[in-house]
Amino acid sequence: MQQPNDGESDDSSVVSTPQSRAAIPAISFDNVAMQRRGRLVWSMATFSIKQGECVALLGPNGSGKTTMLRVILGQLTPTAGQVTVLGASPQPGNRAIGLVPQRRELISELSIRSRDLVLLGINGYRWGFGRARPAELRQMARALQAVGALDFADEPVGSLSGGQQQRVFIAQALVDDVQVLLLDEPLASLDLKSQHEIVALISAIHRSRGVTTLIVTHDLNPMISIIDRVLYFLDGHPRCGSIAEVVNADLLSRLYGTAIHVLRTVDGDLFIRGA
Repeated sequence: MQQPNDGESDDSSVVSTPQSRAAIPAISFDNVAMQRRGRLVWSMATFSIKQGECVALLGPNGSGKTTMLRVILGQLTPTAGQVTVLGASPQPGNRAIGLVPQRRELISELSIRSRDLVLLGINGYRWGFGRARPAELRQMARALQAVGALDFADEPVGSLSGGQQQRVFIAQALVDDVQVLLLDEPLASLDLKSQHEIVALISAIHRSRGVTTLIVTHDLNPMISIIDRVLYFLDGHPRCGSIAEVVNADLLSRLYGTAIHVLRTVDGDLFIRGA
């Protein structure tokens, strides 16, 4: 119920401007800890990601990368600390956040069409799938076009190549003009050509839409050219640093528990490899 206006000015009634909204971090963690099934996954997570940044989330298997995504999505509640996403507490079903989950190998008999998978991202939250509305069909077509997937919109998802499947999943995540895009191992099981194409697509989406992008990966090499910073897990504590700080042989060797070398090409590009 609205309160009556007593004529006095109220700062809370001031409409936020694009500049004031941009000053709010897209994602903020303040001394956050996460415990699951009696085990401390990670703790002392204090960092913020600015709106419009592209950040890699780096760590070995089992370090808690996917758990962090689920905290951001509001699917898991931290044991301690405070998390905000776009200035508010994380809530499940926040349509300002798009998720591209890990791409498992799809059985070839999976018959759902690419366009129908994207439509599920638009109207799958309603009771019953039913017939799509004209506005939803246009929304679906725009999302497929944005990722270069219109040519195989009528193909069964299970019949597509890994790179094509990933394009469809990214389209599904983008249907709501999201402000934050989370990608969980988007290059897993892709051949080299498809990896390059998906990295270029992620970069184009990030640049053209200004969407805050967080990419879970265990290999920085394909991502170095498009990321602004790196969020990484070291000794059970998430930390955030610049590429120069993180792409460091000593730090990466500690992170992965094995010898890592950092090389610089004649063109000045960084490359990470094991011993």
